[in-house]
Amino acid sequence: MEKLLVNVFMVTLLVCLGHNVEGLGVNWGDISSHKLPPKDVVKMLQENGIKKVKLFNNDETILNALAGTGIEVMIGISNQLLKDLVNPDVAKKWVKENVTRYEPKSPKGVNITLVGVGNEPFLRDYKDTLTNVTGPALENIQNALNDAGLGDTTKATVPLNADVYLSPSYNPVPSGGFFRADIVDPLNYILKVLNKNKAPFMVNIYPFLSLFYGNGAFPFDYAFFDGVSNPLKDKDGVEYTNCFDANLDTCAAALAGAGYGNMTIMVGEMGWPTDGNNYANVTLAEKFYKGFVSYLAKGKGSPRRPGNVEAYIFALFDEDRKSTLPGNFETHWGLYYDDGTPKFPLDLHGNKKNLVPVPNVEKLSKKWCVIKPDVKNFTDVMTYACDRADCTPLTNGSSCQNLNDAAKASYAVNAYFQNSQQKDDSCNFEGKATVTTKDPSQGTCNFTIGFKSL
Repeated sequence: MEKLLVNVFMVTLLVCLGHNVEGLGVNWGDISSHKLPPKDVVKMLQENGIKKVKLFNNDETILNALAGTGIEVMIGISNQLLKDLVNPDVAKKWVKENVTRYEPKSPKGVNITLVGVGNEPFLRDYKDTLTNVTGPALENIQNALNDAGLGDTTKATVPLNADVYLSPSYNPVPSGGFFRADIVDPLNYILKVLNKNKAPFMVNIYPFLSLFYGNGAFPFDYAFFDGVSNPLKDKDGVEYTNCFDANLDTCAAALAGAGYGNMTIMVGEMGWPTDGNNYANVTLAEKFYKGFVSYLAKGKGSPRRPGNVEAYIFALFDEDRKSTLPGNFETHWGLYYDDGTPKFPLDLHGNKKNLVPVPNVEKLSKKWCVIKPDVKNFTDVMTYACDRADCTPLTNGSSCQNLNDAAKASYAVNAYFQNSQQKDDSCNFEGKATVTTKDPSQGTCNFTIGFKSL
């Protein structure tokens, strides 16, 4: 008995001393003008103890770098392919070329555990163009995985936006959750396929976007995990102190209402941007992520879904080629800057070890491109530079919004200069710009230096 008590004490002590967020993965996107070598990125993932990765494009170089690591990989299928995948033969060919060839069951292969069929295909912006093809595409991909002998370890699912469910205006609480009326039939098709194959329901949840679209009406503290003074009260005395739990449980209620109350829910995207908006900055992102990691480590879950939560952080890196149509923050979702440097300290495992950078990254020379002092007209220069480089930090609410016009023009030409790998002719602009070795950064605005990329 004494030995048993000692063992129990040691286990309890280990739990208290540290945590291991096993269910936490990262989205590794590649909509970037400059990319880091995948082998070095994989080394960084391993150093940080990150064991799950979600990809959008099945880049062969990235998949080969992941081979033999044991990292669980989710690969993706673009929305453009969904109509073709209604044909079972096309689905079989796709699985053969994108899954089977990487030997997911071999220790030396790529551990592909999930296939994302489309990405948020039920968004209203698509005007039902994908509504009736997504379910059949999902079914055909899963059948092809099953036929290839992979269906027990590799599951197909559909990453959905959280706008597929809601609560009624007369009862705006999580327990009232239901699926949108316009997609009930195609969604039921998907749910039947998922349930038959024991695959997870995947949804993207963004507290940041609730704050962003709330236009001041959304309670600020509710987007984080530190608690609120006025929690949302549901039936049976259940209280919600953060919108993540409320969103997750609204999804759980919708699934229960559709007859799938026990279906696993997985969060496909979850993150906080660091520039491009008043709410998008490093300070709030650090607050959000540290709160979320602590939340996951407790393993408490939500009121309707107690226990561990599986989620993928969005995203691993900033992606300067992403569309900014949803907002100027779209290019700034990364935990890391595009050069592989962590934006802030974050301890994923409770061992006082923060995120490590990507190894072997070679920064360019410490020189910047700036507008010459005598130049007064910057319009053409900025238009040219910003069409070819990311100038979102110059927009309202962003890190460089307070620069004067000349400094903003300098930021733009430097962004272009660094994007062009500091080539000799990339800091001229018809004689209006020049190279300097004096860092022009000021305040919250950082004039970056580029890095040697692929």
